[in-house]
Amino acid sequence: MDIFRSIPLSYIRVFEAAGRTLSFADAARDLNLSPSAVSHSVRKLEDQLGQRLFQRSTREVRLTREGAMLMEHIQRGMEEIQRGFALLAGNERTPLRLHTAPSFATQWLLPRLAGFVRDHPDIDLRFSASTEYARFDDDFDLDIVYGEPKPSPHEKIPLALEGLAPLCNPALAERIRKPEDLYHLPLIQCEVQMYQWKGWFETNQLPPPTHYGLRFDRSSMAIAAAVDGLGVVLESTLLSERELQRGELVRPLAGSTREVEYVGHYLVHPRRQHRHEAFETFKVWLLNALGISENAPAQR
Repeated sequence: MDIFRSIPLSYIRVFEAAGRTLSFADAARDLNLSPSAVSHSVRKLEDQLGQRLFQRSTREVRLTREGAMLMEHIQRGMEEIQRGFALLAGNERTPLRLHTAPSFATQWLLPRLAGFVRDHPDIDLRFSASTEYARFDDDFDLDIVYGEPKPSPHEKIPLALEGLAPLCNPALAERIRKPEDLYHLPLIQCEVQMYQWKGWFETNQLPPPTHYGLRFDRSSMAIAAAVDGLGVVLESTLLSERELQRGELVRPLAGSTREVEYVGHYLVHPRRQHRHEAFETFKVWLLNALGISENAPAQR
Protein backbone atom coordinates (compact mmCIF):
# COMPACT_ATOMS: atom_id res chain seq x y z
CA MET A 1 0.00 0.00 0.00
CA ASP A 2 1.18 3.53 -0.78
CA ILE A 3 2.59 4.82 2.54
CA PHE A 4 1.40 8.36 1.81
CA ARG A 5 -2.24 7.25 1.59
CA SER A 6 -2.00 5.59 4.99
CA ILE A 7 -0.78 8.72 6.79
CA PRO A 8 -3.41 11.21 8.00
CA LEU A 9 -2.97 14.66 6.49
CA SER A 10 -3.24 16.10 9.99
CA TYR A 11 0.09 14.42 10.85
CA ILE A 12 1.73 16.08 7.85
CA ARG A 13 0.31 19.48 8.79
CA VAL A 14 1.60 19.15 12.36
CA PHE A 15 5.02 17.96 11.18
CA GLU A 16 5.34 20.97 8.84
CA ALA A 17 4.49 23.42 11.61
CA ALA A 18 6.90 21.78 14.05
CA GLY A 19 9.68 21.61 11.46
CA ARG A 20 9.16 25.19 10.37
CA THR A 21 9.19 26.62 13.91
CA LEU A 22 11.52 24.03 15.47
CA SER A 23 9.29 24.25 18.52
CA PHE A 24 6.42 22.01 19.53
CA ALA A 25 5.01 24.85 21.64
CA ASP A 26 5.07 27.34 18.75
CA ALA A 27 3.59 24.74 16.38
CA ALA A 28 0.83 24.13 18.90
CA ARG A 29 0.00 27.87 18.98
CA ASP A 30 -0.03 28.03 15.16
CA LEU A 31 -2.42 25.09 14.93
CA ASN A 32 -4.51 25.85 18.03
CA LEU A 33 -3.48 22.55 19.62
CA SER A 34 -1.78 21.59 22.86
CA PRO A 35 1.99 20.89 22.84
CA SER A 36 1.27 17.33 23.95
CA ALA A 37 -1.06 16.85 20.94
CA VAL A 38 1.73 18.06 18.62
CA SER A 39 4.24 15.73 20.26
CA HIS A 40 1.81 12.81 20.04
CA SER A 41 1.12 13.49 16.34
CA VAL A 42 4.82 13.69 15.52
CA ARG A 43 5.50 10.46 17.41
CA LYS A 44 2.71 8.68 15.50
CA LEU A 45 4.16 9.89 12.19
CA GLU A 46 7.64 8.68 13.17
CA ASP A 47 6.20 5.28 14.14
CA GLN A 48 4.44 4.92 10.80
CA LEU A 49 7.52 5.92 8.83
CA GLY A 50 9.95 3.97 10.98
CA GLN A 51 12.23 7.03 11.06
CA ARG A 52 13.15 9.59 13.69
CA LEU A 53 12.26 13.03 12.32
CA PHE A 54 13.31 15.18 15.30
CA GLN A 55 16.12 15.21 17.81
CA ARG A 56 14.58 16.27 21.12
CA SER A 57 16.29 17.69 24.17
CA THR A 58 15.15 19.70 27.17
CA ARG A 59 16.28 22.93 25.48
CA GLU A 60 15.59 22.50 21.78
CA VAL A 61 14.06 20.50 18.98
CA ARG A 62 16.01 19.87 15.79
CA LEU A 63 15.23 18.04 12.56
CA THR A 64 17.19 14.89 11.86
CA ARG A 65 18.71 14.41 8.39
CA GLU A 66 15.66 12.34 7.42
CA GLY A 67 13.33 14.96 8.91
CA ALA A 68 15.02 17.79 7.01
CA MET A 69 14.71 15.86 3.74
CA LEU A 70 11.02 15.18 4.33
CA MET A 71 10.45 18.79 5.39
CA GLU A 72 11.90 20.11 2.13
CA HIS A 73 9.53 18.02 0.02
CA ILE A 74 6.47 18.70 2.16
CA GLN A 75 7.03 22.47 2.08
CA ARG A 76 7.48 22.33 -1.68
CA GLY A 77 4.22 20.43 -1.98
CA MET A 78 2.38 22.86 0.27
CA GLU A 79 3.63 25.78 -1.81
CA GLU A 80 2.21 24.12 -4.92
CA ILE A 81 -1.10 23.52 -3.17
CA GLN A 82 -1.25 27.20 -2.16
CA ARG A 83 -0.47 28.20 -5.74
CA GLY A 84 -3.27 25.96 -6.98
CA PHE A 85 -5.81 27.62 -4.69
CA ALA A 86 -4.51 31.08 -5.68
CA LEU A 87 -4.85 30.24 -9.37
CA LEU A 88 -8.35 28.87 -8.81
CA ALA A 89 -9.31 32.10 -7.08
CA GLY A 90 -7.78 34.15 -9.88
CA ASN A 91 -5.23 35.74 -7.58
CA GLU A 92 -2.13 34.54 -9.40
CA ARG A 93 -1.11 34.14 -13.02
CA THR A 94 0.48 30.90 -14.14
CA PRO A 95 4.13 31.63 -15.01
CA LEU A 96 5.71 30.49 -18.26
CA ARG A 97 8.43 28.12 -17.11
CA LEU A 98 11.65 28.14 -19.10
CA HIS A 99 14.66 25.89 -18.65
CA THR A 100 17.90 26.82 -20.39
CA ALA A 101 21.56 25.98 -20.74
CA PRO A 102 23.45 28.13 -18.17
CA SER A 103 25.80 30.06 -20.46
CA PHE A 104 23.08 30.75 -23.03
CA ALA A 105 21.02 32.23 -20.21
CA THR A 106 23.70 34.54 -18.81
CA GLN A 107 25.44 35.47 -22.06
CA TRP A 108 22.60 35.81 -24.57
CA LEU A 109 19.12 35.58 -23.05
CA LEU A 110 19.28 37.78 -19.93
CA PRO A 111 20.86 40.80 -21.69
CA ARG A 112 17.87 40.83 -24.09
CA LEU A 113 15.13 39.99 -21.63
CA ALA A 114 14.37 43.60 -20.70
CA GLY A 115 12.82 44.17 -24.12
CA PHE A 116 10.51 41.18 -23.77
CA VAL A 117 9.44 42.18 -20.25
CA ARG A 118 8.78 45.75 -21.41
CA ASP A 119 6.64 44.61 -24.35
CA HIS A 120 4.81 41.87 -22.42
CA PRO A 121 4.34 43.06 -18.82
CA ASP A 122 1.38 40.70 -18.36
CA ILE A 123 3.53 37.56 -18.81
CA ASP A 124 5.17 36.11 -15.72
CA LEU A 125 8.38 34.19 -16.41
CA ARG A 126 10.13 31.58 -14.29
CA PHE A 127 13.68 30.62 -15.25
CA SER A 128 15.94 27.75 -14.32
CA ALA A 129 19.38 27.01 -15.74
CA SER A 130 21.28 23.73 -15.65
CA THR A 131 22.95 21.25 -17.95
CA GLU A 132 20.20 18.69 -17.33
CA TYR A 133 17.23 18.17 -19.66
CA ALA A 134 13.93 19.69 -18.59
CA ARG A 135 11.08 17.58 -17.21
CA PHE A 136 8.15 19.01 -19.11
CA ASP A 137 5.34 17.15 -17.38
CA ASP A 138 6.38 18.36 -13.94
CA ASP A 139 8.32 21.58 -14.17
CA PHE A 140 8.81 23.35 -17.51
CA ASP A 141 7.14 24.52 -20.73
CA LEU A 142 10.22 25.09 -22.92
CA ASP A 143 13.85 24.04 -22.85
CA ILE A 144 16.90 25.58 -24.57
CA VAL A 145 19.56 22.88 -24.66
CA TYR A 146 23.20 22.92 -25.67
CA GLY A 147 24.09 20.34 -28.29
CA GLU A 148 21.94 17.88 -30.20
CA PRO A 149 19.03 16.90 -27.94
CA LYS A 150 18.63 13.28 -26.99
CA PRO A 151 15.93 11.34 -28.90
CA SER A 152 12.45 12.14 -27.60
CA PRO A 153 8.89 12.67 -28.86
CA HIS A 154 9.29 16.43 -28.33
CA GLU A 155 9.69 19.06 -31.02
CA LYS A 156 13.17 20.50 -31.45
CA ILE A 157 14.10 23.62 -33.42
CA PRO A 158 17.76 24.33 -34.24
CA LEU A 159 18.65 27.85 -33.21
CA ALA A 160 21.34 30.15 -34.64
CA LEU A 161 24.40 28.94 -36.50
CA GLU A 162 27.26 29.79 -34.16
CA GLY A 163 30.85 30.51 -35.13
CA LEU A 164 33.74 29.59 -32.85
CA ALA A 165 36.64 32.03 -33.12
CA PRO A 166 39.68 33.02 -31.05
CA LEU A 167 38.67 35.96 -28.85
CA CYS A 168 40.69 38.11 -26.45
CA ASN A 169 40.78 41.60 -24.99
CA PRO A 170 42.26 44.44 -27.12
CA ALA A 171 45.53 44.59 -25.18
CA LEU A 172 46.30 40.92 -25.78
CA ALA A 173 45.21 41.20 -29.42
CA GLU A 174 48.19 43.48 -30.10
CA ARG A 175 50.42 40.43 -29.67
CA ILE A 176 48.56 38.39 -32.29
CA ARG A 177 49.39 38.96 -35.95
CA LYS A 178 49.24 35.41 -37.29
CA PRO A 179 47.76 32.09 -36.07
CA GLU A 180 51.15 30.82 -34.94
CA ASP A 181 51.29 33.61 -32.33
CA LEU A 182 48.67 31.66 -30.36
CA TYR A 183 51.31 29.07 -29.43
CA HIS A 184 53.00 31.68 -27.23
CA LEU A 185 49.89 32.81 -25.35
CA PRO A 186 47.67 31.21 -22.66
CA LEU A 187 44.74 29.48 -24.34
CA ILE A 188 41.44 29.27 -22.46
CA GLN A 189 39.33 26.21 -23.06
CA CYS A 190 35.72 25.35 -22.12
CA GLU A 191 35.69 21.64 -21.43
CA VAL A 192 31.99 21.07 -22.12
CA GLN A 193 32.15 22.72 -25.55
CA MET A 194 31.52 20.40 -28.49
CA TYR A 195 34.41 21.85 -30.51
CA GLN A 196 37.58 22.87 -28.74
CA TRP A 197 41.00 24.33 -29.59
CA LYS A 198 42.21 21.07 -31.12
CA GLY A 199 39.42 21.18 -33.70
CA TRP A 200 40.06 24.85 -34.50
CA PHE A 201 43.78 24.28 -35.13
CA GLU A 202 43.02 21.25 -37.31
CA THR A 203 40.41 23.24 -39.27
CA ASN A 204 43.12 25.82 -39.95
CA GLN A 205 45.67 23.12 -40.87
CA LEU A 206 47.87 23.76 -37.86
CA PRO A 207 49.14 21.28 -35.26
CA PRO A 208 47.25 21.71 -31.97
CA PRO A 209 49.23 22.85 -28.92
CA THR A 210 49.98 20.45 -26.12
CA HIS A 211 49.34 22.91 -23.27
CA TYR A 212 46.42 25.15 -22.36
CA GLY A 213 46.41 27.94 -19.84
CA LEU A 214 42.98 27.64 -18.23
CA ARG A 215 40.03 25.25 -18.40
CA PHE A 216 36.44 25.99 -17.37
CA ASP A 217 33.19 24.03 -17.40
CA ARG A 218 31.06 27.05 -18.37
CA SER A 219 31.38 29.30 -21.41
CA SER A 220 30.37 32.31 -19.32
CA MET A 221 33.42 31.83 -17.06
CA ALA A 222 35.74 31.28 -20.03
CA ILE A 223 34.47 34.48 -21.67
CA ALA A 224 34.88 36.46 -18.44
CA ALA A 225 38.45 35.20 -18.09
CA ALA A 226 39.24 36.38 -21.63
CA VAL A 227 37.76 39.82 -20.90
CA ASP A 228 40.06 40.04 -17.86
CA GLY A 229 43.09 39.37 -20.07
CA LEU A 230 43.87 35.89 -18.77
CA GLY A 231 44.29 34.47 -22.27
CA VAL A 232 42.69 33.77 -25.64
CA VAL A 233 39.41 31.88 -25.59
CA LEU A 234 37.86 29.85 -28.40
CA GLU A 235 34.24 30.81 -28.03
CA SER A 236 30.92 31.28 -29.76
CA THR A 237 30.53 34.74 -31.26
CA LEU A 238 26.81 34.42 -30.44
CA LEU A 239 27.45 33.96 -26.72
CA SER A 240 30.18 36.63 -26.81
CA GLU A 241 28.10 39.13 -28.78
CA ARG A 242 27.69 41.57 -25.90
CA GLU A 243 31.41 41.63 -25.07
CA LEU A 244 32.30 42.05 -28.76
CA GLN A 245 29.86 44.96 -29.16
CA ARG A 246 31.29 46.67 -26.08
CA GLY A 247 34.83 46.23 -27.34
CA GLU A 248 35.76 44.13 -24.30
CA LEU A 249 36.66 41.31 -26.67
CA VAL A 250 37.96 41.38 -30.26
CA ARG A 251 38.60 38.78 -32.98
CA PRO A 252 42.33 39.22 -33.67
CA LEU A 253 42.45 36.70 -36.56
CA ALA A 254 39.16 37.60 -38.28
CA GLY A 255 39.49 37.26 -42.04
CA SER A 256 42.76 35.33 -41.94
CA THR A 257 41.50 32.09 -40.34
CA ARG A 258 38.45 29.85 -40.60
CA GLU A 259 35.85 29.74 -37.87
CA VAL A 260 34.30 26.47 -36.75
CA GLU A 261 30.56 26.78 -37.47
CA TYR A 262 27.89 24.64 -35.87
CA VAL A 263 24.38 24.72 -34.42
CA GLY A 264 25.08 24.96 -30.73
CA HIS A 265 21.61 25.31 -29.19
CA TYR A 266 18.13 23.89 -29.76
CA LEU A 267 14.68 24.89 -28.57
CA VAL A 268 12.79 21.85 -27.30
CA HIS A 269 9.15 21.64 -26.21
CA PRO A 270 6.37 19.05 -26.00
CA ARG A 271 3.95 18.47 -28.85
CA ARG A 272 0.76 19.42 -27.03
CA GLN A 273 -2.47 21.06 -28.11
CA HIS A 274 -3.07 22.88 -24.85
CA ARG A 275 -0.07 25.03 -24.00
CA HIS A 276 0.54 27.97 -21.72
CA GLU A 277 -1.13 31.06 -23.19
CA ALA A 278 2.24 32.86 -23.39
CA PHE A 279 4.03 29.94 -25.05
CA GLU A 280 3.78 31.14 -28.66
CA THR A 281 4.52 34.75 -27.69
CA PHE A 282 7.84 33.85 -26.09
CA LYS A 283 8.74 31.32 -28.78
CA VAL A 284 8.19 33.84 -31.60
CA TRP A 285 10.15 36.51 -29.71
CA LEU A 286 13.07 34.13 -29.15
CA LEU A 287 13.25 33.02 -32.78
CA ASN A 288 12.93 36.57 -34.10
CA ALA A 289 15.68 37.78 -31.77
CA LEU A 290 17.93 35.07 -33.19
CA GLY A 291 16.97 35.95 -36.76
CA ILE A 292 15.06 32.70 -37.29
CA SER A 293 11.69 32.51 -39.04
CA GLU A 294 8.88 31.44 -36.74
CA ASN A 295 8.02 28.87 -39.41
CA ALA A 296 11.40 27.20 -39.03
CA PRO A 297 10.95 23.44 -39.41
CA ALA A 298 10.83 21.51 -36.17
CA GLN A 299 12.66 18.20 -35.94
CA ARG A 300 11.98 14.95 -34.19
